[in-house]
Amino acid sequence: MRIRYKKWARGELEASKFYEDEPEKWKGKWCEHFENSKLPFMLELGCGKGTFISKLAVENLDVNYLAIDLVDAMLGLAKRNVEASYLEAGIEPKNVILTRFDIERINLILDKADKVERIYINFCNPWPRGKHRKKRLTHTKQLEKYKEFLVPGGEIYFKTDDDELFESSLHYFDESGFSVISKTYNLHNEPIFEKNIETEHEKMFSEQGIKIKALIAKLK
Repeated sequence: MRIRYKKWARGELEASKFYEDEPEKWKGKWCEHFENSKLPFMLELGCGKGTFISKLAVENLDVNYLAIDLVDAMLGLAKRNVEASYLEAGIEPKNVILTRFDIERINLILDKADKVERIYINFCNPWPRGKHRKKRLTHTKQLEKYKEFLVPGGEIYFKTDDDELFESSLHYFDESGFSVISKTYNLHNEPIFEKNIETEHEKMFSEQGIKIKALIAKLK
């Protein structure tokens, strides 16, 4: 998703208590970055404007979350959305951290010691051209990287509007040793999550009549 440059984003991020500008320093010790280091640790990859993580984290204060994106403008908006959600709840955002990093190199900032229990991937770039498909966040190449820091039995929650990406991802998960324990080709009619938090893209695609595909995959 393209977004215009936000000249204010970098300054606001650097001043934020829940933004980390040097994620490499925390590899293997992310739990120490949170006020309560004993909580389960989960990720959102490609958090965009933060519509999802801002709702998820404030509704689950018993979980620590790291949300990753590569674009300052996106993260700036995510920071504002997180602040708004926590302000409405009357609490400080102490269980969520935003960071800027290239997810293709994610093993530079996470490893087994981080004990990631769940990954959320929502409406990632489908990279439809054949030579670009290895860039998909659900591609076998990426899934092998996630296995390096997911706990045994760790899960991936995935949502997309793209039919081809979804079908290919089912193959990627199987190839990488994940079990797809639940899936749907119409999430809004066949819920598979305890609670579905609708993202900005999800709302837009649903209004266009596009069915939302979703799955839960578990590391064997």
